[in-house]
Amino acid sequence: MVNGFHDTANAVATVIYTNTLKPNVAVVWSGVWNLLGVLASSGAVAFGVVSLLPVELVLNVGSAAGMAMVFSLLISAIIWNLGTWYLGLPASSSHTLIGSILGVGLAHSVMNSEVFGRGVNWSKVQEVFAALMLSPLIGFGCAAGLLLLCKALIKNPALYQAPTKDTPPPLWIRAILVFTCTGVSFAHGSNDGQKGMGLLMLILIGVIPASFALNEGATPSDLEALMKNSVQVSSFLEQQFEKENMNDKEARLELSNYLKPNVSPSKSTAPALLQLNKSVTAQLSQRKKLSDVPRAERTELRSDMYLIDESLGKMVKQGRVQDAEAKAAVGQYKKDLDNSTRFIPLWVKVAVALALGLGTMVGWKRIVVTVGEKIGKDHLTYAQGASAELVAMITIGAADTLGLPVSTTHVLTSGVAGTMAANKSGVQMKTVRNMLLAWVLTLPACVFLGAAFFGAGLYAISRMGF
Repeated sequence: MVNGFHDTANAVATVIYTNTLKPNVAVVWSGVWNLLGVLASSGAVAFGVVSLLPVELVLNVGSAAGMAMVFSLLISAIIWNLGTWYLGLPASSSHTLIGSILGVGLAHSVMNSEVFGRGVNWSKVQEVFAALMLSPLIGFGCAAGLLLLCKALIKNPALYQAPTKDTPPPLWIRAILVFTCTGVSFAHGSNDGQKGMGLLMLILIGVIPASFALNEGATPSDLEALMKNSVQVSSFLEQQFEKENMNDKEARLELSNYLKPNVSPSKSTAPALLQLNKSVTAQLSQRKKLSDVPRAERTELRSDMYLIDESLGKMVKQGRVQDAEAKAAVGQYKKDLDNSTRFIPLWVKVAVALALGLGTMVGWKRIVVTVGEKIGKDHLTYAQGASAELVAMITIGAADTLGLPVSTTHVLTSGVAGTMAANKSGVQMKTVRNMLLAWVLTLPACVFLGAAFFGAGLYAISRMGF
């Protein structure tokens, strides 16, 4: 819901400040398209964010440490988002959540007497940070370039004039602005909405593992395909590496350590993976579908499948799977494992979408005023609003396709600033400085909050004797 205060409000700023839609109509329209975006999402971003967390906490999300992790992420993100919203600063909900995740990971490494930062998926962090850092630059540059291109190709003066008070723009301009608002709302739902879905699924897996650890909607043919590819992958592992005698518990420990950063490839990894994969295959061979797995066994089975999935991915990245046929088999097997353990029920998508829409309806005005009035020195023109939103729509949609979380706030506000610069309208430096300060402080502040709440949560749980 708090995400709706920030990011979804950005989508309606341009249509409100160009008199294209009335505020109430714009908010409801944006909410509907956010809902559709969430429903159409693949889940790749949701589980991309989850993969930033320490593997031990994800595997044991139902433990005291796992639940402390989830609630520390939620509390720290809510506190920072509410604070920046109250000040009218368009801060990034994506940066907020990822900063909190890093804080939890760092605190977890310290509290477990490990090397500082060990357990954080730094390679995934680099991918996410690259997307988060580049997207504002893309928004600024592309929106500015698009506005200049429009000026060169479209000579209609009405497009570049500030709206007359309470007067809607010409129909064709209005249609463009409604289209771009719709696109940004849909793209926001399909990208940012997934972050909330990922956290909600972690809570459900931890609290009700019998119902949410495995995808009960998987069909018998899905399980048959998984079993077939499992056999192929086991054959590949047998051909490449010598076997070692390990029981399942030792295999899981070996692979859990292997998934941590700075752990070099070892010959023991593949035998452990082979042993664990055979154990999973043997267990599933007795079932016709995943819903047949006894409820008491689902949490353990999900953890094993998650470890296999992540370990195979790391082996591919390390270049340890060279054969083309083996790569194809591993890739397909990973998709089958994802379908079994990384799923989002329809009702979860609807709940997250409704929360985003409700958040927009309650708190849209503070952020909309900043975007519409306080970034540029002149009033936002039709062409500026359309350029900024079109670039935001395309950028966020591309990031969603790649499974990368980006900030709607950063992309759109940077786009508005870019159009102001290209139009030589000038920007209000006080607002820009405050926004940049909020952007710079978001990550370190949320790292601190995430670590502090995680440590406090574990301490409280230990004091209560759980």
